[in-house]
Amino acid sequence: MGQVRVRAGLVVALGAAFAAASLPARAIPRLDLKPYPAPAADELRWVIQLPGLLPPTRDPSFSADPADWRVQLIAGKTLPLDCNQHRLGGKLKPETIPGWGYTLFRLTEVGPMLSTRKACPPGEPLRPQFVSAGSKPFVVPYNASLPVVVYTPKGYELRWRIWKAEKETRRAQEI
Repeated sequence: MGQVRVRAGLVVALGAAFAAASLPARAIPRLDLKPYPAPAADELRWVIQLPGLLPPTRDPSFSADPADWRVQLIAGKTLPLDCNQHRLGGKLKPETIPGWGYTLFRLTEVGPMLSTRKACPPGEPLRPQFVSAGSKPFVVPYNASLPVVVYTPKGYELRWRIWKAEKETRRAQEI
């Protein structure tokens, strides 16, 4: 079976799989990767198992309803960089798994790194920085029932964060 990468700080599938092993035999584990293909030789498979319940937000203006949440997927690399702003080429594209209807995401069209070209202070050392691929935030619906599965080329990593909507909706101005 393909490799499942785990990054510190992520709520990932392996923790759920180990927890499921200690449950009674009739329990259904939350993580089932059978529908998802093994990664190709030149790629990695990243798995995110979203928590079913998040701690309540301290800000009462945000919705506590998971239907109002989204998950941002951020693929990229950590590289030693100068003071300029950097971005990698690439797009996350959804694919439907035939026969299952589940969605996986694949980082495609990876390209060269783009950078501003300002003069950095002389002698300033390079610092390790995470550089994201693509120019727009890539968000998917929050669904704790299914893992979020992303395939990237080797050398890339995946990060994620949750976006929560405000409770209040506002009426648009008709012109």
